[in-house]
Amino acid sequence: MYDIPLLINNTDTPASQNRTFSRKNPVTGDIASTAAAASSADAMRAADAAAAAFPAWSKTGPGARRAILLKAADIMESKADEFGRRVLAETGSTAMWGGFNAHLAANMLREAGAMTTQITGDVIPSDVPGSFAMGIRQPAGVVLGIAPWNAPVILGTRAIAMPLACGNTVVLKASELCPAIHHLIGECLREAGAPEGVVNVITNAPEDAPEIVETLIAHPAVRRINFTGSTRVGRIIAGLAAQHLKPVLLELGGKAPFLVLDDADIDEAVNAAAFGAYMNQGQICMSTERLIVDNAIGDDFVAKLAAKAKTLTAGDPAKGDHILGGVVNVEATRRIEELVADAVSKGAKLMAGSGKADGALMDATLLDHVTSSMRIYSEESFGPVVCVMRAGDEDEAIRIANDSEYGLSSAVFSRDISRAMQVARQIESGICHINGPTVHDEAQMPFGGVKSSGYGRFGAKASIDEFTEMRWITIQNGKRHYPF
Repeated sequence: MYDIPLLINNTDTPASQNRTFSRKNPVTGDIASTAAAASSADAMRAADAAAAAFPAWSKTGPGARRAILLKAADIMESKADEFGRRVLAETGSTAMWGGFNAHLAANMLREAGAMTTQITGDVIPSDVPGSFAMGIRQPAGVVLGIAPWNAPVILGTRAIAMPLACGNTVVLKASELCPAIHHLIGECLREAGAPEGVVNVITNAPEDAPEIVETLIAHPAVRRINFTGSTRVGRIIAGLAAQHLKPVLLELGGKAPFLVLDDADIDEAVNAAAFGAYMNQGQICMSTERLIVDNAIGDDFVAKLAAKAKTLTAGDPAKGDHILGGVVNVEATRRIEELVADAVSKGAKLMAGSGKADGALMDATLLDHVTSSMRIYSEESFGPVVCVMRAGDEDEAIRIANDSEYGLSSAVFSRDISRAMQVARQIESGICHINGPTVHDEAQMPFGGVKSSGYGRFGAKASIDEFTEMRWITIQNGKRHYPF
C-alpha cells in the first residue's frame, strides 16, 4: 500500500487536519493507496507556491529548463517498474500498459525539453515609419493540469510537460483513482532539480473534487487550464474557466469510428481493430468503439475479428497470464453489461464474449449489426466492447462515422491511399489514421479533437500556442508624426 502526501514547494506535506482517502485495487479489492485529501486551503497553498516560483522560472533560460526535463525523463524511465506496479495496483491494468505509459511519458518530457528553444515570435511589417513590430510569446503564469486515471503516466505528464517547457509553473491535480501514480510524476521532476514551487501535486478525496477544482480555477495566478477526461466534466471545467475568462484546453470523450472499405486488407484491419478496441480494456479516449464495415466484406471481417477477440480474456494482471486486466471499477462493468444487453435485446448479435463481467474483469466483447436504435451506438462504452455497423457503400460509411457528437480519433482501411485520403478528409475528427489503429500517440504530434471531444491541441509545437501569451511589442526608431 502506498502512503501519498501532497507535494507543495518540493516538500511532502499532509493535508489540512491530516485528512486522507483510500483507493482500492479494482480487481482484488485491497487498499492500493492512502493519499492526502486536500482542502481548498491546501489547493490555495499549492497555487500560491506556483505563483511565487513563476517569476524566477519564467526567466530561466531554455537550456536550463531543457536539462531538468531531460533528466526527469531519464528518472522516469528508471522508475518504469515502479510506475508499472502502481498502475497495476491503482487501476487494475496490466504491466504491459504501465510500461508503455512510462516510456511514452518519458518521451513527452524529452520532446518538451526539445521545445524550449522553439518558442519563437515574429517580426511583423508595420505601416508606421520607423516602427519595428514584433509578436513575442511569453510564459502565461501558473498552469493547472487536471489528469485522468486511464493512461495515468502519459496524461499526467502531458498535463505539465509543455507548460513547464514554455516557462510556466504548474499545479497537477491528480486523479482520485490514481494518486500514487500522479504523485510519482512530481517526484521525478523534483529529483531532476525542478526548483521549489515549480511543480506541485494535489490529491483530493472524490467528494471534494468540485470544490478543489473551482478553487484552483478561481485562483488569480492560474492563467491556463488543461483537462483530459469525460465530456460531462469537461463542460463543467469550461464553464468555470469562462466565468474567470481563462483559456482552457479540453481533451474529452470519444467514440472513434474505424472504417473498413470494400478493398481493405482484411487481416491487417482485424489486427488493428483488435488492438484499438481492446488495448487497456478499451479504456482509452482513442479506443475503437465503432467498426463501420462495407457489407461486401462484412461477414469475413467479423468472423476473423470474432476469432481473435475470443482469445483476449481478462484476468488478474498481477498473475500476468491474460492479455486483458481489470476495468477501473465494478460500476463501469455494470454499465457496459447494460449497454450490451440493450443492444442484444434490439437485434445485435454477440459474436465474442458473454456480455457479462466477473467483478471488474470482462473478456473482449464483439457486437455485430448494431443500429442507431441501440444505446451503444451513440454512448461511449469505455470498456472492452466494440460494435460493428454495416454500411452499403463508402458514402454511407462516412455518414455513420459522422453520426456522433464526438470527434477525437478515427481510422480508414483501404488499399487505395488516394481514396482513403478523400474519406479521411470527410470524417469529423481531430485525428485520422489510414491503415492504422485509432489508438496511436506520439509526443510530437498535435493531439486533440473536435465537436464534443473538446478543443485545443496537446503535443510539442502545437501546444506552444496553448501555454504562452502572444504579445505585440514595438520599437519606434526615430521621430514619429502625430496629427496633433
